[in-house]
Amino acid sequence: MKPNRYRISGRIQGRNEAFAKFEGMDKIGFIEIRITGSNGNLELSPDNYDIREIMSILQDAENLLFPSDKRDRPTISYKIEEGSVRHILKTSIQYVIGLNAILAQVSQTNSIDFLDAPTARAIENFQQTATQKDYVFSIRTSLSDSNELRVDRTTKLYRTEAIWADAEFYFYGKLTNAGGKDKANIHILTDQLGTIRVETPISFLEKYEENLLYKAFGIRAVGKQHSETGEIDKSTLRFVELVEYQPKYDEVYLKSLRDKAKKSWLSTIDPDKWLKEVRGSI
Repeated sequence: MKPNRYRISGRIQGRNEAFAKFEGMDKIGFIEIRITGSNGNLELSPDNYDIREIMSILQDAENLLFPSDKRDRPTISYKIEEGSVRHILKTSIQYVIGLNAILAQVSQTNSIDFLDAPTARAIENFQQTATQKDYVFSIRTSLSDSNELRVDRTTKLYRTEAIWADAEFYFYGKLTNAGGKDKANIHILTDQLGTIRVETPISFLEKYEENLLYKAFGIRAVGKQHSETGEIDKSTLRFVELVEYQPKYDEVYLKSLRDKAKKSWLSTIDPDKWLKEVRGSI
């Protein structure tokens, strides 16, 4: 038993030294996603950890740190280490501090309903993998007093389904991409929400003869929306209809609306009498 205790002690010491090394870097911190478990009869290690699992972890880690528009995010660097498998991702300390607070809240409440959809979905992915493969996830940061979130087959970190309701949306903007080999989608650049990706039937794109790219359109779509905060789960958006959209000021169109109003209800109004009523004179 004694040699094993020394080996574990050495592992912990090496891990602490790694944390101290990263903490000394100005304005840079890191998160660690440690996974323990087995691959068949073998203890999990970088040598038997598949590249597809690495890709999935990297995607989820990016969503943990940057759930919103990722175009202007700082660099994230990565390395994988022993013990069993440790994913180390370095980035701006500002976002590491933010994630540390999230880890504390999730651990205390055992809930992810308060999180942005991408962050909640990332934790759900960890939960699903833990349940299916009997892995144990331990997520922490490089902060000296780091909080830690543990996810295993006994935890139930899933979003409450009732909070996310079916909804219909209209997105207006410029189409920047359309297509896809197996799962087609349309990308539309909006002013308020940035780029929105909407799953679109290949049959629609095949039949649409006009070039869609870099033109202004409206997209009618369905998806999930948080019933309390109004947040849209962008990963659930599905195409319903393409809407013709002309964002420029159209004087002819507005004049036709004014003329139509004059011929209907405005022609029956006495302006002087109406103004006195508005002012409360009558």
